Amino acid sequence: MKAWFAKWSRWLHIYLSMFSFVIVLFFSATGLTLNHLDWFPETEHVVEAKGHMNPLWMQGDTSKIPKLAIVEYLRSSHQVKGLVNDFRIDAEECSVSFQGPGYTADVFIERSSGNYTISQTSLGFVAWMNDLHKGRDTSATWKWVIDASAIFLLVISLSGLILLVFLKKKRNYGIFWLILGAALCYFLI
Repeated sequence: MKAWFAKWSRWLHIYLSMFSFVIVLFFSATGLTLNHLDWFPETEHVVEAKGHMNPLWMQGDTSKIPKLAIVEYLRSSHQVKGLVNDFRIDAEECSVSFQGPGYTADVFIERSSGNYTISQTSLGFVAWMNDLHKGRDTSATWKWVIDASAIFLLVISLSGLILLVFLKKKRNYGIFWLILGAALCYFLI
């Protein structure tokens, strides 16, 4: 039983490490970029535009305004990205806000004419990566990726610890470094 357990712990440790290598590398690198924001100054790129959409969409009762048609029109006309964060309607105008990792877009539409202004802001590659790391303004699918990567790291760590127990010649030395690392973390916290 002991040999079987050691074999499967080694197999799990090696292949799960390789399977999740890229995502572990991603979260390690973005952990550094988040911890040292001053090393990677954000490069804000703003694009503003004006346009006109069907004014009939804006007429009548606010509950009958076709929000989906408006959002899809903006996506196709201006390559707007991200999730709709807010859609507000008042007597004079509609405003739509989109947010995604490292990205925002704000649209203001005059209800009487259908004229609108749009402002899209991109904060650059590092901001995009940092927002993905935090799961900010991402889809539910990406949040599952974050959870899965946390589980992978947990299983990889535990299987590595189990492997250490089976290595008689290196067990004491490994446990010494484990205790030293835990004590250092505790002290720094």
